[in-house]
Amino acid sequence: MSVTKVVRYKTTPESADENQRLVRAVFAELATKSPEGFHYASFRLDDGVSFVHVAVLDGEENPLTTSAAFGEFQSGLKERVVEGPVPADATVVGSYRLLPD
Repeated sequence: MSVTKVVRYKTTPESADENQRLVRAVFAELATKSPEGFHYASFRLDDGVSFVHVAVLDGEENPLTTSAAFGEFQSGLKERVVEGPVPADATVVGSYRLLPD
């Protein structure tokens, strides 16, 4: 059974680009390691400072817990954000080619 997590937060204006750089580093590491059973997307909203991450985990093991890039992203998060992060479990109501069936 899949678990879907959604996390949203808002950065300071001066931290938004750095936050995006750190998020992209996480995706670069994931592309290299290619973990199975893990689906992940991150979005920067049009206000330029709000971010939303969506992760779908098909198994027990979350590859972010052992990711060096994700550790670096999290290490300065408190200094970059002004709101959140707010994590929530989610139930997929519908998806067109974004999430696995």
